[in-house]
Amino acid sequence: MLSIQYIRENKAEIIAACKQKNLDPKVVAEVLSVNTLRKQLQNETDTLRQQSNMIAEAIKQAVGSGQKPTTKQTEAGKKIKDQLKELEPKLKEAEASFAEKMLEIPNVPAADVPVGADESGNKVVKTIGKPKQFAFTPKPHHELMEQADMLDTRRAVRIGGFRSYFLKNDGVLLEQTLLQYALRKLENLGFTLLSAPVLVNEETMWGTGYLPWGQEDHYLTQDKQFLAGTSEVALTAFHTGELLREKDLPIKMAGISPCFRREVGAHGKDTQGIIRVHQFNKVEQVVYTVADENKTREWHEQMTHLSEELLADLELPYQVLLMCTGDMGAGQRKKYDIETWFPAQKKYRETHSASYFNDFQARRLDIKYQASDGTKKFVYTLNNTMAASPRLLAAIVENYQQKDGSIVIPKVLQAMMGKKLITPVAQ
Repeated sequence: MLSIQYIRENKAEIIAACKQKNLDPKVVAEVLSVNTLRKQLQNETDTLRQQSNMIAEAIKQAVGSGQKPTTKQTEAGKKIKDQLKELEPKLKEAEASFAEKMLEIPNVPAADVPVGADESGNKVVKTIGKPKQFAFTPKPHHELMEQADMLDTRRAVRIGGFRSYFLKNDGVLLEQTLLQYALRKLENLGFTLLSAPVLVNEETMWGTGYLPWGQEDHYLTQDKQFLAGTSEVALTAFHTGELLREKDLPIKMAGISPCFRREVGAHGKDTQGIIRVHQFNKVEQVVYTVADENKTREWHEQMTHLSEELLADLELPYQVLLMCTGDMGAGQRKKYDIETWFPAQKKYRETHSASYFNDFQARRLDIKYQASDGTKKFVYTLNNTMAASPRLLAAIVENYQQKDGSIVIPKVLQAMMGKKLITPVAQ
C-alpha cells in the first residue's frame, strides 16, 4: 500500500504504473475522490461534535447553577444529534470505501524496470553455464523418473486429479536432500529457519498483496482460510502489527512449506511431467530491511545471488531475467526471475523469483521499526525462492541423465543421498 500523500503528489506516476502493470487506472481517481469525501465528512462530523460538546458543557454549567437549559440549547442539541445521526453512517461508509480502494493501488515500478506488456518485454541480464551437449537425444524428466520408479502420475491423477503426482523412493529422497541442502545454506548465512503454516487468513493475504489481484490463483477453504501459494505470505506477515528496532534489522527468515496454486489460465500448458503442478514444496527467503531503497536493492542482488550460488553448486546452466512491468505483480517494485536449462525441452524454465517491495507490504501489515533517531518507519520487504520442488528436481534429472537412463546425483548432494547414481528399475 502507498501512502495517500504519495498518491496525491504522484498521481500521474501511479496512473502510469497501473497501465504498465495492465491494471485499470480509474482506481487512482476513485481513491482520491473518496478521500476528499471522507475528509469533508470527517470535518463536518468533528465540527458538529465540537458544537455538541459546547452545548452540553453550557447545559451542565446551567444545571450546576440551578438553572434549566434554554429552549434554544435543547433544540440546537437535538438538531446536531439528528445531523450526526445522518452524517456518521456516511462517514463510516466513506472510510470503508477509502480503505478498500487504497488496497487496490499498485506499487510503482523502479526506474530501471523495463516497460512491457507481457513476458516478451523481459530482459536477459546474464546467462551462466553452457547447456550440456548430449551424445544421445535427452529424455524428459518424467520418463526418466518413471523408469527409475521415482514418480507416479497415473495413480496420482486418479486420486488427486489433474496435475497431481506421487514422488517415490529416490524421488522423495532427492527432493528432500535438495530442500535440506538449501535450508542449511541459508542457516549458515544467519537466516532464521521456519516451518511455515500453509493455511493463512484473509487479512494476511490482503496484507502481503496477494489480494485483491490474485484471488483466482488460490484455494479457499470452507473456513474462509487460504492455502498459501508460497511461505512468503506467512514469513512476510510474521511481525504483523509489531514495532521492531533498527539494530535488529535486517531480519532474515528462511521458510519451508508445501505450496498450493490453482494454475488458473494454464489449461493446455505443461500437461506432461511435473513442471506445472497444484502442490509443491519450497524453501523461501524473506528479509526485512531499513527504509532505504539503496540498501534494499543491495539485498535484492544478494538474495538473487544466493539462488545463483545454489544453481552453481548443482552445476546447472541458468539465466537471470529482469522482469518487465507487465509481467510482475501489482505490489512488486522490481523482480528478477531465474530460469534453469531443461535439455529435453531445449529451453530455460523459471525456477526462482526474487522481488522487493519497499514499504508496500509493511504498510498493509503495519510492520514498523524505531529508527536510531527515535522516529518510527515501515520496514522494507523482499523475498526470493531458494529452492522449489519438483520443478528444480526435474531440472536436475534432465541435466544429469545418462544414455542408459540412469541419473547422476549432483556432487554436492551425493553425501546426503548416500549414493552417486540412480538407476532404472528393471521392467
